[in-house]
Amino acid sequence: MAVPRSRILDLMKVQCRIFSTTFNPEGLRLGNKILRQRLKGPALASYYPRKVATIQDLQKLYPEFDEFIDEAEEDRLEGIKILKARGKGAPKKKRTAEESKKFKGKKR
Repeated sequence: MAVPRSRILDLMKVQCRIFSTTFNPEGLRLGNKILRQRLKGPALASYYPRKVATIQDLQKLYPEFDEFIDEAEEDRLEGIKILKARGKGAPKKKRTAEESKKFKGKKR
């Protein structure tokens, strides 16, 4: 003796209501498995150490002191200066529409 489909669906609805699950009689892929998982954001955020004050932060807080020396920034600027001297630096940015149009028509 077969049970009617409507009766089984009613039973599934009640079961889903009791156990707080999603009623999905067609078996569609709804992403509930992913949505039920614990959030990963707090775990990832706690993995990396908290950011401490940088030289730039100290310079902003105390502009009257000129003794702050950021060696990493000075090394970066020196490297850029060396590259520009060799002709390998970044090209200058176009400031106006006329400058950018001037080079659009030329092809190599």
